[in-house]
Amino acid sequence: MRKIRVALLHLLPRVGDIPYNQQLIEKAVKLAAAKQADWIITPELAVSGLQFSRKIGTNWIEQQPDTWMNHVRMLVKSLKVNVFVGCPERSEDGKLYNSVFVINRNGDLAGRQRKAATLSDGWCESGTVIEPIDLGGIKAGVMICADAYTKTVASTLLAKRADIIVAPSSWGPGLHGPNGEWEQRSIDTGLPVFVCNRTGEDETVAFWEAESMVLKDGKRLLSHKSRQSAIVTFDWDVEKMNVLSSERQLI
Repeated sequence: MRKIRVALLHLLPRVGDIPYNQQLIEKAVKLAAAKQADWIITPELAVSGLQFSRKIGTNWIEQQPDTWMNHVRMLVKSLKVNVFVGCPERSEDGKLYNSVFVINRNGDLAGRQRKAATLSDGWCESGTVIEPIDLGGIKAGVMICADAYTKTVASTLLAKRADIIVAPSSWGPGLHGPNGEWEQRSIDTGLPVFVCNRTGEDETVAFWEAESMVLKDGKRLLSHKSRQSAIVTFDWDVEKMNVLSSERQLI
C-alpha cells in the first residue's frame, strides 16, 4: 500500500500583515513536518490575507521567488517535505496574479498555478495555464478557491492526468459562500479534492465557519473548522483513494 501524509494548514492570517503571516506559515510548516507530513498545504493568499489590497495596496508584491520564498525553499529542503504556498506574485511584465507555489522536498520550485477565476479579486489578472505538478510520481493539480465554481479547471487537470486536486481557498459561508462546488468537482472528475481553507476575518469577509475538507465522489471524508489556526493531518491511501487516519492540532 502506498500512502502519503498530508497536512492542511487551516490558518488565521492577519490581512495585510505580511511579516506576521510569513512567521505563522513557517511555524505551521515546521510543526507539520514534525508530524512526518509529506505534503503541506496553505490556504489561498496565506501570505497576505484575501482582502489585503484594500489595506496595503499592491506595490509590495514582487516577482517570485523573492527573498522570503527563497528562505522557505531552504526551510522546505531542510525538512524534506513538499509545500503548497498561497502568495501574490508580479510577473516579469508587471502583471499581478493570485498564485500557489509548489516547493518540492529538494527545495526546488516544482511549479505554480495562477488563479483563473479572478473577477471578484479585482487586483489581479486571470491565469491561463493549467498544469498538474509532479511530486514523487503523484501529479497534484491545483484549483484555487473560486476556480471550483465551474468544471473548467478541474476537468483540464483530469485531462492532463492529475491524480489529486489540491484546493487552497479563502472561502467562507455567506451570500457567495461555497455551495457544493468542491463536492461537484470531485464527482465530475472522480478525483479526490483536498480543500485547505482558513479561519478568521478580513476587511469585509468572515471565515470563522469556513471548512477545510477532503472529498471523494461528492462525499466528505474529513472536515474541519476552528476559530484559531490548526493543523489537520491525515494519511491518504494513494491506491484506494481513502483517508486512513487523521488528527488535528490547534496552534
